[in-house]
Amino acid sequence: MKCPIDGTTLALSERGGVEIDFCPKCRGVWLDRGELDKIINQTVTTLPPRDERGYTAKPRKKRDSFLKELFDF
Repeated sequence: MKCPIDGTTLALSERGGVEIDFCPKCRGVWLDRGELDKIINQTVTTLPPRDERGYTAKPRKKRDSFLKELFDF
């Protein structure tokens, strides 16, 4: 499959049971139907619990993007 932006052949990576197509040149990421939902579900289950006001028990550091966890670049 070719990158719709620059025509480079897309690379395939699997992380957490989700296959992700990405362009090694422009770093674009393409997901098939349902893959974004899988990523969101994995992220939501790892967040700390919140109190009735929606606050976490203690302040946390800014978290890196979930894409950084999925890719090794």
